[in-house]
Amino acid sequence: MAKMNSRVTASSGNVFADIGLPGAEERKTKVQLAVALNHIIESLGLSQGAAARALRVNQPKISALANYRLEGFSVERLMNFLNALGHDIEIVIHKSRPRKEPGIRVTAA
Repeated sequence: MAKMNSRVTASSGNVFADIGLPGAEERKTKVQLAVALNHIIESLGLSQGAAARALRVNQPKISALANYRLEGFSVERLMNFLNALGHDIEIVIHKSRPRKEPGIRVTAA
């Protein structure tokens, strides 16, 4: 059997930063918000059409959200969607922990 040389690189916790994409923190935040939104839409049993009506957008926007095509969505807009579905958003600001890069963290409760 031939030995395979493999190299493992530890993640920073942000795949977008790890692969060098611009706006990595914003991209990560948008995905985290979209995950929460998609879980809420699913838990409410909403079809894409019903979700679109509730959020006052067209159904293709909900399809884009469901498929994590988030280029057309701002962080603010995604947060407004969460509010429209009856969820509060809490933003906590604190000093960055030592030896850790400052960033944004989204936690869905």
